Amino acid sequence: MNITITNTYGTAHNISDTNPAHVTSCDYYRLPLVGTITPGHTPGYEDMVEMLRDNGHDTRPEGYGLIFLESEEFSATYFGSIEQIEQYKRENADGKATFDASQGVMYAKWPHGKGWDNFLPRVFWNQAQRGAIADGIGLVTAFAHTEIPGAEVIVYELEGTWRPGGEPAQLVTYHCTACHMDTFHDCGHVHENTGPDSRRWAARQARQHIISAHRHGVGDTNSACRPNNGEMLRVVNAVARDMWGTTSNALPDTDDAYCATKGPCSIIRELRAGVRPPVYGA
Repeated sequence: MNITITNTYGTAHNISDTNPAHVTSCDYYRLPLVGTITPGHTPGYEDMVEMLRDNGHDTRPEGYGLIFLESEEFSATYFGSIEQIEQYKRENADGKATFDASQGVMYAKWPHGKGWDNFLPRVFWNQAQRGAIADGIGLVTAFAHTEIPGAEVIVYELEGTWRPGGEPAQLVTYHCTACHMDTFHDCGHVHENTGPDSRRWAARQARQHIISAHRHGVGDTNSACRPNNGEMLRVVNAVARDMWGTTSNALPDTDDAYCATKGPCSIIRELRAGVRPPVYGA
């Protein structure tokens, strides 16, 4: 498909030649986690190294040093010697050390499953220790809309609830400023923010949204990018005026105005201003 998706925020990534929604790698990573696993000491060790064994890479009986890499839309895990990783930690006191990946093996994504799920902590892209508003609250990445000049599709971490009155949870989703679709009303587009895979999936859906708009146009019945043009708001306002006997509107009567005051745009505006927004809900 002849489409170029351009970042307006965050790091540009390398994509598949045939699918611009599929990210294959990144040139720059954070290294948020470093550790070691050893037989007899790390719970679930045998399960954790099964992936190495299956690929003929289980070559260190003493255990492994690990470096977990992450970008906004991709992640990887490096398995090296314990000695190499201990040296890296000593040299990385100022946060500027590098490591030689040729000494070990690199796997795409962070592992999941037995052993790993208890070993790996939850890591957010936005972290208070790195200057974020709070852990798990902030922008992740954003893309220019290809069909509407000035519009963006923005991936962000937030506190939200799945239902009114529900317990707040750490979530990740995206928002299009061309159509103002609220992903909380679209099943499968809001994710529990459990780690890099959650953010990768939200960003993939953001890319797919742009691709759909490019392929079908904005507003087409087959397009994911379909503005409501305030239709539902006008219905709600008409009912409210009739019920209350008033002449003024209870809600803004355009999608962009409603979104800016009560929808995702209001959350994103505060994130960009460095202000912690209220918990958002459907």
